[in-house]
Amino acid sequence: MRPDYHFSVPDNWKNDPQRPIYLDGEYHYYYLYNADYLNGGGGTSWRRATTTDHVTFRDRGVAIKKFSNSNGDCWSGCLVVDERNTAGYGAGAVIALVTQAPEGRQAQYLWYSTDRGRSFQAGGPAPVLPNPGVNDFRDPKVIWDADRDRWFMVNAEGQKLGFYTSPDLRSWQRVGEFQRNDLGVLECPDIFRITADDGTSHWVLGTSANGKGRGLPATYAYWTGAFDGSSFTPDRPEPEWLDYGFDFYGAVTYPHHEASGTEDDTLRRAIGWANFWDYPHNTPTLATDAYNGDDMIVRDIRLKHGNGGYYLASAPTSALGNHVKCEHRLGDVAVAGTKDLKVRSLAYDLSCELVWDPAAPPANLGLEVCRAPDGGRHVAAGVFLPGPFSYVNRRPTINPTAGETQTPIDPSTGQLTIRILVDRTSVEMFVGDGRVVHSHRVFPLEGDNGIRLYAHEGAATFRNLTIRELTVTP
Repeated sequence: MRPDYHFSVPDNWKNDPQRPIYLDGEYHYYYLYNADYLNGGGGTSWRRATTTDHVTFRDRGVAIKKFSNSNGDCWSGCLVVDERNTAGYGAGAVIALVTQAPEGRQAQYLWYSTDRGRSFQAGGPAPVLPNPGVNDFRDPKVIWDADRDRWFMVNAEGQKLGFYTSPDLRSWQRVGEFQRNDLGVLECPDIFRITADDGTSHWVLGTSANGKGRGLPATYAYWTGAFDGSSFTPDRPEPEWLDYGFDFYGAVTYPHHEASGTEDDTLRRAIGWANFWDYPHNTPTLATDAYNGDDMIVRDIRLKHGNGGYYLASAPTSALGNHVKCEHRLGDVAVAGTKDLKVRSLAYDLSCELVWDPAAPPANLGLEVCRAPDGGRHVAAGVFLPGPFSYVNRRPTINPTAGETQTPIDPSTGQLTIRILVDRTSVEMFVGDGRVVHSHRVFPLEGDNGIRLYAHEGAATFRNLTIRELTVTP
């Protein structure tokens, strides 16, 4: 059941992604890894993979071993390339700020690498950011604040994000915070500046949050706004969400680099863990492939202006188009009722525009993907116009907890562009320009490779229906 074109851990366990860094022409992606998972052991190390296209990854082994020192195993954090030698380990040293929790007390510790991120040493037994006496104090995210010529850290502290500054990555001063009391325990924060499609520059503050208690997602929440080096002022009080599905947690974003090495300030990428803490061990891949840990597809994200504000729009990373093994251009397909396609696949990228008559719309239209031969098992992805909402419903197939996610649409437009990525352990639907994405963890069986179109209680056209079968050779 190992996915064909999504990242998966070679064996045992993975969870949180760590923000990739760009070194020597490639991206270095680290993630939390437990080599003892199948034997019931605990603790996580940092494992590394490299990529040049964000689709094909090459495993490079463990970079920080778990339980390397008396402070315990390494949890989430971040890496930076210390070009200015502020920490004293040499210009270009890779510095990792990592959460460890000796005796259960979470704090931030410095690790360093002088071999271009291949291996790390502890920068001392003491934390560089000690715990002030709170339960949750973890997941530091550090950036270079070029406007003020210093380092800036966002740290997850329960229902708040703490803000800190430092000249050297070692001594940190608290300068502010961002608090929310309605999104659960905040984790894996993120902050970056990005240039929008109208040429204006904006800051984005993100965090993995749990809005289930308010009928909101439990994925990557973000706010656009203003940052002055000490505080962040959001444009709107309510967050946007990078994903509305069930399985896009602990996500990180990272900049795109040109061939020259310079950053493109209009484009970032995002990668998220294809799982959630409600059901972290519920996967048949343990029995079929002896591992537990996939990521959702790497995304290209851009900041767009519309509807009176700014938002991030996601698309599957562009290099995915280089891994097409077979393309089916089906054109415009009219449907009144159901239509089963001849194309059958377990790993593909499907795109089309759903088109209907607003004056006489169907009630429900979309696709059954991961469809079993008799149709009893499938994932339904489409739009329910009386709602009106787009949805992904994984109840009819093998999955961790069933359920359906929904996001509002405007049925009066008579059209909606969708793009659906299907792989052996996931279904992701990108809606419209990518402001909305539904990412779901599912486990279709080997024969569940059918595709059915449906338009119930009316008719619709699946315009420019294209299916690209995908495969990735390591």
